Amino acid sequence: MPLQKFIFNPGINREGTSYTAEGGWYDGNLVRFRKGFPEKIGGWEKDTSNSYLGTGRAIHAWVTVSGTKLLGLGTRYKLYVQEGDVFYDITPIRATTSAGDVTFAATDGSSTITATDTSHGASEGDFVTFSGAASLGGNVLAAVLNQEYQIATVPTANTYTFAAKDTSGDEVTANSSDSGNGGSSVVGAYQISSGLDVFVSSTGWGASTWGDGTWGSTSALTDKNQLRLWSLDNFGEDLVACPRAGGVYYWDNSVTVNTRGTALADLTGANYAPTVGLQVLVSDIDRHIIVLGADPIDERINARSDVLDPLLIVWSDQESVTEWEPKSTNTAGSLRCSAGSEIIGGLRARQETLIWTDTALYSLQFIGAPYTFGLNLINEGISLMGPNTCINTPAGIFWMDRKGFYHYTGSVSPLPSSVHSYVFDDINEGQSYQFFAFLNKQFDEVGWFYCSSSATVIDRYVTYDYVANTWSIGQLSRTAWLDEGVVSYPRAAGLSGSTYYLYAQETGNDDDGSPMDDVYVESADFDIGEGEEFQFIRRMIPDLKFTGDGGSDQVLNVVLKTRDYPADSLTTSSTTAVTASTTKVDLRARARQAVVRFESDDDASSEERLGVGFRVGGTRLDIQPAGRR
Repeated sequence: MPLQKFIFNPGINREGTSYTAEGGWYDGNLVRFRKGFPEKIGGWEKDTSNSYLGTGRAIHAWVTVSGTKLLGLGTRYKLYVQEGDVFYDITPIRATTSAGDVTFAATDGSSTITATDTSHGASEGDFVTFSGAASLGGNVLAAVLNQEYQIATVPTANTYTFAAKDTSGDEVTANSSDSGNGGSSVVGAYQISSGLDVFVSSTGWGASTWGDGTWGSTSALTDKNQLRLWSLDNFGEDLVACPRAGGVYYWDNSVTVNTRGTALADLTGANYAPTVGLQVLVSDIDRHIIVLGADPIDERINARSDVLDPLLIVWSDQESVTEWEPKSTNTAGSLRCSAGSEIIGGLRARQETLIWTDTALYSLQFIGAPYTFGLNLINEGISLMGPNTCINTPAGIFWMDRKGFYHYTGSVSPLPSSVHSYVFDDINEGQSYQFFAFLNKQFDEVGWFYCSSSATVIDRYVTYDYVANTWSIGQLSRTAWLDEGVVSYPRAAGLSGSTYYLYAQETGNDDDGSPMDDVYVESADFDIGEGEEFQFIRRMIPDLKFTGDGGSDQVLNVVLKTRDYPADSLTTSSTTAVTASTTKVDLRARARQAVVRFESDDDASSEERLGVGFRVGGTRLDIQPAGRR
């Protein structure tokens, strides 16, 4: 019997069983489909050897008039601006004490220092910088105290602890002479509070201690009781930033790169600037700063209320950072969504801003004087899975909600998916605020990173090729993404061990200098005719193109799996390592159904596995009928 050519349909199809998906690909990891054929995705490497503190949740890049490339990064703990290879800490200060308000106490033989500051308002994980402190008398010198510290514990509303260190970061242990309190000149500068790294169900709306408040009362959304998410945008050369349910901040590029951000309300000339918000962005063309979920103006006290209204949209005067009071002489103003209970997220689109509440989708459009913006309801019964699960692409707006994927090009349409069940039947919706959408324009891909049902941190991704209309799935942990443009490669926030880095994606073929593990693509079941007859498989003619920089030693495993009935488990019949010079693979397998799998050779040496890239073409198999029994 002549060789049979198998060219499987592009994309992963998981909407049925492997048997019903005959003629296609059923599973894969770290592969994409390009021009109809599966290939290994590009590798990644650290953008810089410099790390940062905390899980990265937002990345935004822009270019100054002078041509300087800047990148803003918001993490669980900090707000940074990256210039070159350096991350500059621009985290705003929420409070600065008067001299002498902070005192210290040390214990002989311990590195733990207890700080006393009445009603300090700090939480575990927050950062404080001390200045003006004197030596405690022994090992705890002035230079030890006058540094930035992360708060370890908060025993009371008036005290907290931290671990003493020297200027190189090594632990310092107090001795019996450390009996002082730091003197009367100590000043503590408290950075804005850190947020949660993983969503906790007892936080957010209704968060409080048991029995606190009246029955059914809710607690305010604050930056402390929320998963720490950031929204970032540039206003010209400067950066606007907002930790969800926290303050709205402004970083002025004209000062120095390590100048800290400042609350909008604290800027010189600020007038009715919002003090809290869910998200900040800058509108297209008309250049208004827009805050979603802001605090309204309290007419009684002629000021912002400091209480977040989760459905309120406010915007500044055109081209202004400081003017927020609506007047007949400016374009500042506000509107309120009528559907839903909270704005989930917003996205700048073409000549409009899309805004999702928990029950509806709105379009905010600039219409000019006297109303400035108009707010139109597009769809009800639709929302976002999380604040960052929407993305603007050359093919329109894509997003994920709790029911599926959607597409917007002036009207809303569901996005059919061949992996819908795979994703939504195994997803941790409780961590949905961690999920985010990403664009990889070089490969016409839009995708989402998310948590599988058993995970509390991101461990999976799903991608959609909006040109070829194909889907891919895989396992990879990233917490934020920025597509190429200002930066030469996509940038993604990730973790190496316990250290946080930005990674340049789609560069090389390896995992930051190590071989990329568990790369594979696997076909659905195939058989002879209607599957009644057994098939005897004797030989395979592989059609592979090695695309990496690993030279002639690049190797890939070809695996043949078989079973007699769809309900049977697959059995591996053969695993053969192939190279660019492999002309054929001898096999010996007999079964009704078979599956072919191409996978990385994870048992090979690192030298053999480095630099391996591949693309799968058409596979030919020598298959003969072997009867019905």
